[in-house]
Formats: sequence, C-alpha cells, structure tokens
Amino acid sequence: MKDRFEKYLAERETYLGKVVRLGRRDFMQAAGMAAAVAAASGKVLPHSFQPVDVVHADDAEKSFRFAYISDSHLYEKKLNERFVRAILKAVDDVNALDPQPDFVLYGGDLAQLGQPGELAEGAQILKALKPPVRMMVGEHDWYLDMGAKWRELFGQDRYSFDHKGVHFVVLNSVIVEDYWTLPKLTPMQRMLAMAQLDNPNGRPFTVGDAQRDWLKNDLAKVKPETPVIVFSHSPLYKIYKAWNFWTDDAEEVQKILAPFKTVTVIHGHTHQMLSNRIGNIHFHGMLSTAWPWPYAPQGLPKLTVRMNRSDPFDEFDGCGDGTVDVFKTGRLDKNYNLWSRNPVRVSAAYLGSDGAADAPAKETDVNY
Repeated sequence: MKDRFEKYLAERETYLGKVVRLGRRDFMQAAGMAAAVAAASGKVLPHSFQPVDVVHADDAEKSFRFAYISDSHLYEKKLNERFVRAILKAVDDVNALDPQPDFVLYGGDLAQLGQPGELAEGAQILKALKPPVRMMVGEHDWYLDMGAKWRELFGQDRYSFDHKGVHFVVLNSVIVEDYWTLPKLTPMQRMLAMAQLDNPNGRPFTVGDAQRDWLKNDLAKVKPETPVIVFSHSPLYKIYKAWNFWTDDAEEVQKILAPFKTVTVIHGHTHQMLSNRIGNIHFHGMLSTAWPWPYAPQGLPKLTVRMNRSDPFDEFDGCGDGTVDVFKTGRLDKNYNLWSRNPVRVSAAYLGSDGAADAPAKETDVNY
C-alpha cells in the first residue's frame, strides 16, 4: 500500500496537468496512470470489460450494445483525486471496447456537490469517450443551483430518443418537495442535506406530476409493441425509504409503462448490483465508479444477486461500469463489469423466468 501511493504521489503533478487539458493523447496517458496505481502494488486487476458470452441467444438475435458509467461523485481535483482516477479508468474501459458500443449512458451524480467546477471537470473528462454520450441527472448534480449548470453543460434533464427500433426515455427522477425555503437554507446547505444518505429532513424522490404528464404524452406516440427502455437515476420501485432508495410515485410511473409489451428500467443511485421484475417491467441497477453502498436492511428485490462487501484496502473493489446487450425482442442482458472481481451477467431469461432459468453465478465467499 505504501509503495502504491508513493508512486502515485510522485506522478501527481503530471497527472493533474493531463486532466486539465485532456486531449486524446493526454487522456490515454492520464488514464494509464489510474491503472498504474493498482499495478504498483504488484496486484493486476482484471480488465473491467472482459468478454461476456451470451449463451442463450444467437449473434443474429443481438440488435445493439450500449455501455454505461455512473455515480462518479467528482469533487474538484484539488480536494479529491481518487474519484477522478476512477472515472478516467471507466472512460478508458469504454474506449477499449471492440467493437465500440452504439452509445454510452452516464447515469447521474457526475458531481458530488453540484459545483460548477465539479460538473465542468466531469464534462471535460466525458468528452474523451469515443461513442456518443446520453446524459442523465442525479440529485448531487442538481440541488446546489436546481440544475442550472447541469442544463448549461448537457441540455434537458428529461428527453426521449429512438434507436434501432427501441424507444428510450430519460427521466429526472430526483424531484423532491421544497423543504428548504421555509427554514431559509442557503443553496449549499440544501445541497449538503441532499447529499446525505439518510437525510433526516429530506423528502422522497419523485418523477412528479408535470413529468408524468410529459411521459404520457411522449409514449402516446409509441406503439404498444415497441420496446421501451427507461433511464432513471433513482429506482422506479421502492426499496428503503430511509436512504431514499425509493421513488414515491413509482407505482404511477409503472402504470404509465404497463401497456407496453417490453419495458426495462435502468437506474443509478444505489451503487450496487440490483435486479427486479414487476409485471412486464425488468429493472437493473448500475455500479458506481466512486464507491459501493451496502445493501439496505429491508426491501431488497428477491431477484438481486448480491455483491459481497468491498475490500476497504482496494479503492476499486465493488465499483465498476458495464454494458447492456439489447436483443431484437427488446429484452436485454445487463453486464456488470466489476473492477476487482469477476464480471456478472444478469440475463433477460433470468428475469423473464422469475429466477428459474439462467441464474447468475453467486460469489462463493459470502460476506454481505
């Protein structure tokens, strides 16, 4: 451990200079330093995008693949460089994929405290991705200035698009009731409150009335047999309210999605492997590049294949990124690419059979 960080600190100034400019060549050198941090200790980590064979589908049934990166929680680099190293590692992983994915979903919480410098730094890093990027907002990006800087950098916080026969919807699912005006909280006090896992004065996340109306209007133009994939930062079901692993109007959103034959929701926020099925809707969580949260003490979906607790001496353990294979049926396989562990695939067959078929491998040394 000592040698690893001594090596990193010796290269620190060069590394930071690369991040500031972040041209293509500079990016590759800076991202390589992130991998060197682990290698300096003599430990070779598995590449986070190891080949994953889809064993229950012919290649002809595959329609396309996209990748995801999520929940990087960037501070400005003068305060914290660890999370910068992690997102650089993720960008490097995506750029190494062959063939390249059709696009990359960024799953929200790019920043930790929504500060302009944090968001600008993240935007600059994401420019190094080779595929196009689809952005989604998280609460850590939003509640300092109510999304002003995020929208300036990335555009609308809710939108839809069509890709190879699939209708995609990106929601802002972190809307909460105003609890800061009456006690006259400053913007930073509001942001710090929202950044807590167990905010005692907080309110549950919602999609909200206005956005549900927008969703109804958007989907009114889509045929019921068209596959629908929804990106939301919070899970569009209810796990554990005390940690806001929760969307208060989830059932109302599910009702809007219910008429469609094939629906999948992919969410961030929880920093862990999560799988669920409610009726015709399949749900998948995303890994974080920053840290893994523990599983909530209640509400865990039965189809979830749980990760072990992370190794506190390995900054990448329990973290990662991933890919999604979308098939012509509109169903998908979700690939969790854990940086210090074996990859895990959660298939459409597993969720479609309610866990009876194609169950993912579980870790043998179980320690939750």
